[in-house]
Amino acid sequence: MKISEQLKNKSRTTSFEVFPPKNDAAYAPVEAAVDTLSGFQPDFISVTYGAGGGTSVNTPKIAAHIQNDLHIPALAHLTCASSSKQEIERIVLDLKAKGIENILALRGDLPENYAPDRNHYQYASELVTALREIGGFSVGAACYPEGHVEAASPEADLEHLKEKVDCGAEFLVTQMFFDNTALYSFLYRALKKGIDVPVLAGIMPVINKRQIARSCALSGTTLPSRFKVMIDKFSDNPEALKQAGIAYATEQIIDLIANGVNGIHIYTMNRPEVAGAIMHNLSSIL
Repeated sequence: MKISEQLKNKSRTTSFEVFPPKNDAAYAPVEAAVDTLSGFQPDFISVTYGAGGGTSVNTPKIAAHIQNDLHIPALAHLTCASSSKQEIERIVLDLKAKGIENILALRGDLPENYAPDRNHYQYASELVTALREIGGFSVGAACYPEGHVEAASPEADLEHLKEKVDCGAEFLVTQMFFDNTALYSFLYRALKKGIDVPVLAGIMPVINKRQIARSCALSGTTLPSRFKVMIDKFSDNPEALKQAGIAYATEQIIDLIANGVNGIHIYTMNRPEVAGAIMHNLSSIL
């Protein structure tokens, strides 16, 4: 099923994100994690695409397992900055042959010594356009509640987001955030800009201190004071931090749903026990 159809027909959706292995030797544990996640009955599962196309083979492979063996809609990520247009076309045709109907169109991190040319898509909006021209896919895109780290200003970031929607992005998935007020402000500004497609809130359960330091360095996500206190208090106790991170993510989701956010997308980090604990905490709410 296409995710755009789900979002039209369901009052609320819950979904997960996993990342594929970089080599075949590590494939089985990822497949096992996906199998466990399927038991929590998500509306769809997304599969990331490694930096530099490092998982370009395993992304379609995991997505096909989700879609065809587990019978759960799969959302395949696809980044264009490090892949030629010909490579992108090959991957898209492979996804279509495997029955994948949903793609999250991303620019991706720029490779070193990046020099744009006609053989590469420079922007995610160009990839969205190409996918719509190929046809047969429900196309989503990323958005950044606190602004993309490379954007000149929040307004410029919204301008670029509007371009992606105008090119055919049917839904948006947010970068992680830890302060819900940042999302509420973003949703208000986006709607005022004319961006009226569904927005799925990306929630990252933090279970170790190193994870949050790296993620925030890449994304520019700010940390609320109570989140920092939690990290500082429990960083030397892995099990306590894991429990606290699950509780924090649970509270975020409760607040989001109470305020009318109807799409929750959980970044599982291939840890089904973490996603399962959140789903258990929210069993009557979700």
